[in-house]
Amino acid sequence: MSAARSGALRETCARLAEADDAEFGVRLLGNTPTHEARGPEELERWAEAATAFGTELAARAGPHGGAGRTGARVVERDGGLDALLLARYVSRPVPTVELYTDTLALGEELAGWLGWRTWFAAGALRGAALAHEEAHCLLHGDAALRRALRDRLGHSALRLGRLRIPGHVAGADELAAHAYAAARCGLGRTPLLLTAALASAVRALGED
Repeated sequence: MSAARSGALRETCARLAEADDAEFGVRLLGNTPTHEARGPEELERWAEAATAFGTELAARAGPHGGAGRTGARVVERDGGLDALLLARYVSRPVPTVELYTDTLALGEELAGWLGWRTWFAAGALRGAALAHEEAHCLLHGDAALRRALRDRLGHSALRLGRLRIPGHVAGADELAAHAYAAARCGLGRTPLLLTAALASAVRALGED
């Protein structure tokens, strides 16, 4: 990467780091289809609720993270950079967490290069990716847990008198999984910060 491109990337990532973690949650929901017309107050409320849910779920899960708690096997492969994939959970034919080693390696290099090791310790990205997918596994396999998340969000799909049917909030499970991963792995900042920095790095590398 050229010196000019490298300097521009550092500046971009520094600006990203100036945003607080709550703002990243609001951005995630705001960029999720179906939320285009939602107001900032509603998005902030949902982001706060989903983040708190994920953090509390991690506290109940105990000290050890990883997909092993859910029985999913872990497979490492490359090919994640183009889609900016760190990991992916697939339930069929066998519950599996796919870890994308090329994206993880770039993320580790980027965290060190930016001086973000206080927030993202060496090796923490792999653990966070596993914990993130663990959260998705837990939500996927537990209807009561999904209902609890919907109840926490407080969104109503339908109201008829006293009857209230909780509605699905697209993106809330993803935000809860990020919070779960951050809490399980003791990260100093939300994984969404490093994901945003990774996206900027991939663009810069492609343009160089």
